[in-house]
Amino acid sequence: MNSQGRIIIDIKKIIVYISILLISLIAIIVIYEINLNNSSSDNLIRVACIGNSITYCGYPDKLQGDLGINYTVRNFGLNSTTVLLNTELPYMYQFEFTRAKHFLPDIAIVMLGTNDARTDHFKSIENFISDYSKLINELQVLKNCPKIFLVLPPPLFLNDFSLENENLVEGIIPRIEQIANEKGLQIIDVYSALENHPEYFPDDGVHPNSEGATLIANVVYNAIINYTEAS
Repeated sequence: MNSQGRIIIDIKKIIVYISILLISLIAIIVIYEINLNNSSSDNLIRVACIGNSITYCGYPDKLQGDLGINYTVRNFGLNSTTVLLNTELPYMYQFEFTRAKHFLPDIAIVMLGTNDARTDHFKSIENFISDYSKLINELQVLKNCPKIFLVLPPPLFLNDFSLENENLVEGIIPRIEQIANEKGLQIIDVYSALENHPEYFPDDGVHPNSEGATLIANVVYNAIINYTEAS
């Protein structure tokens, strides 16, 4: 066997070793989180914050502070993710969604749709309802039957990401409302709370600053408290 052939074999071995290592790492993470969830007090109300970068960078920590010690809030936001399944990063197919389901939340806050308003993604808007319904179905079949809130995402101001507020208002939000109506789910209207506050989006017109994240947390907090008090 020549040296080139040995190099190819060595590369294949390295790829196999790396694959095994990644699979093992994922398994360890899943087992760790299952054990962590099982060790949590049964008296705590589990809240899963599902979403894109607006969730990842934003409000869940503030929501934990608002809700206090009787709740445990987890951030399952993942940058650039979509509801639509034919994009580069559909949330439903990401490991973060698997983690959210393993968390077995009592309450799931789903704030997706912003990246679906991107010009190229929006061409597939007719698939939004069916794709979002599939994601919601994955949560509804969890053994603890979580209370699911669908969030109307915050407004989009001038940005360089090809994210159009018109697409959000005319295409995304009405479809989220339709899904909520069909499935009997409660809506949290973050859009209305922030539509007159462009000053909360100073960096890029899409991601709220600390004040904006605080307002989102307050709106979500009120919805959760109203639900738990009525239950």
